Amino acid sequence: MVRVALIAHDEEKAEIIDLARSYEDLLSTFELVGTGTTGKRIMEETGLTVERKQSGPIGGDLMIGAEVAEDKLDGIVFLRDPLTAQAHEPDITALLRICDVHDIPLATTRSSAEFLLDGLARRTDAD
Repeated sequence: MVRVALIAHDEEKAEIIDLARSYEDLLSTFELVGTGTTGKRIMEETGLTVERKQSGPIGGDLMIGAEVAEDKLDGIVFLRDPLTAQAHEPDITALLRICDVHDIPLATTRSSAEFLLDGLARRTDAD
């Protein structure tokens, strides 16, 4: 089964929830994992189940990075706020590096997230 991580900076939480709603039918066929607050909000505002890791500021992003290193993730959607991200929010640098090392796609914008999800859906359909 396809396994995807969902992460969002504070200013992007509404956007990732909107994305989850738009792709709810597809995402319901995936295993979802997320950082604490993002995962909680997605579950509260959609019918999706998300395996929640710690919140980003206390290591949730690193826990997701470990799943990439262990070949347990097929992709990451990390909607980040490039202009006003706060010091307490997860840093994308380590995740980007581990995704590049393991050839795992990481989307940082709504548009790239849609391409990632659509691509994973096509791969699922081919199986």
